[in-house]
Amino acid sequence: MPLLPPSRYFPPAEDAEPEGFIGFGGELTPVWLLDAYRHGIFPWPMGERDTPMPWFSPDPRAILEFERFHVPRRLLRVCKSGRFEISFDRDFPAVIRGCASGRGRKGGTWLTPKMIAAYIRMHELGHAHSVEAWQEGRLAGGAYGIAIAGLFAAESMFYRVPEASKVALVRLVEHLQSRGYSLLDIQQLTPHTARFGAIEISRREYLQRLAKALKQPVDFLNER
Repeated sequence: MPLLPPSRYFPPAEDAEPEGFIGFGGELTPVWLLDAYRHGIFPWPMGERDTPMPWFSPDPRAILEFERFHVPRRLLRVCKSGRFEISFDRDFPAVIRGCASGRGRKGGTWLTPKMIAAYIRMHELGHAHSVEAWQEGRLAGGAYGIAIAGLFAAESMFYRVPEASKVALVRLVEHLQSRGYSLLDIQQLTPHTARFGAIEISRREYLQRLAKALKQPVDFLNER
């Protein structure tokens, strides 16, 4: 039995293939994207010409749990040093473009022009948010993601100055926790996120947590 109400556009996430593939097609419009994230699904193009669009719901799924979040001592000193100024939603377009062209990504990123345009539109509608790390008035790094009720789906991060993206991540986690979010989705586990305490859970457990998170009356910036 599906753990979430039926999607308008996708089969149940439980029906995904072993590697997480759900299907091709659809649109990168807000209505499609919101429906996807509310059902544990996200778009994941493999190249500039990935048409029709591939959609995934991986098993296992990586998350960052607030109570397990670990900040290394050296990074904690950087966070407290005032080296970076942190803001939220000051320059979402610059952050997502930074994620597309960050070190080691140019020419091999999944953030195609269509994806960038789609998520900028999501930001304009209040569904996508960014955290920025600034140094001497210049964007040094940041991260962005999708916020729906108690879910924050972190999509990508980048840096131009060492430690900037890590400080941005720490501030993002603190912000989400203070706002009352319960589910921080990072999709796939990497050695970098594992150092912060990220873990993998089954798709089924993820969908169970998602169902609960979607009932939470929380907001990324506005006062409740």
